[in-house]
Amino acid sequence: MRAAIEVFTEAGYVGARMGNIADRAGVAVQTVYFTFHTKAELLQACFDFAVLGPERLPPMEQPFLAELPTARSGRAALAAFVHGNTAILERSAAIKEVAESAPHEPDAAAVVTRSENLRREGYAQVVRLLDDRFGLRSGLTGEDATDLLLVLSSSATYLSLQRYGWSEEKYVEWLTDTLARQLLARPRARPGGAART
Repeated sequence: MRAAIEVFTEAGYVGARMGNIADRAGVAVQTVYFTFHTKAELLQACFDFAVLGPERLPPMEQPFLAELPTARSGRAALAAFVHGNTAILERSAAIKEVAESAPHEPDAAAVVTRSENLRREGYAQVVRLLDDRFGLRSGLTGEDATDLLLVLSSSATYLSLQRYGWSEEKYVEWLTDTLARQLLARPRARPGGAART
């Protein structure tokens, strides 16, 4: 799958050949077909491999999400989300871009659709947790908050800023600040004027 990710990233979905992937991996092309059957199945496996990471855990079971329910502030919860999500983007953004670059290929488009549906489900859970514990910005619905989280935390945004020369640290700080402003209710003031964080 690592070899396939390299070839897909270099050649695109249409340009990638199973024989090239087999050569890069140092295996027979029959082995690739026996294991993955089609190029589309291999693309999906590569995407899943990148998202799940070395622990092979679904995003909603990854350790960084366990920090959200115990965070002491909405900003701290968002910081934990951003750090964990950025680690996923580092592994998966390039292969997702490959899938998105072939919208005329039904199999590649299906990988993108499945990914986005799963991402929406997971991000909606994050938004519900933020709303329950810290409150969303006044007038912001859960659905709109999920849309904002999807767009701002997308692989497209991550890759664009990376291409503009942003460091990971700068990206993480910007995204945490932006999400806090866009999603969270203003801290309530304590008696005496101090804000509750």
